[in-house]
Amino acid sequence: MKDIKFPFLEHIGAALKKCGNGKAEVELMTQDYHLQHLGFIHGGVISTLMDNTGWYAAVSNVDENHTAVTMEIKINYLKPASGKYLIASAKVKRQGRSTSFVTIELHDEGRLVAFATGTYAILKNS
Repeated sequence: MKDIKFPFLEHIGAALKKCGNGKAEVELMTQDYHLQHLGFIHGGVISTLMDNTGWYAAVSNVDENHTAVTMEIKINYLKPASGKYLIASAKVKRQGRSTSFVTIELHDEGRLVAFATGTYAILKNS
């Protein structure tokens, strides 16, 4: 897979750790600016990590001249995240010609804190 940079992920401090064969991992060392008013990791940070990790998994399965965009993502927040190290992992469950269905888990220092399903549209690069 070609090297794709995401300025927003870099801006929040996230890093792609693994990507290939329909799987991906993105990690984040949390900072104070990732917190919401009660001191937990903000839901927007969690959704950003999960969506982008799902996208990486989806595009790792498509031809070089194709990409993907998020059609739908549903996130279940299972418990508040408050640790210093988050890791999102994604796996393609079903890939067709025009869509990819992906599951994503987010772990907070080893504890499952969120689970998501995402559908990504597969598009030809322009």
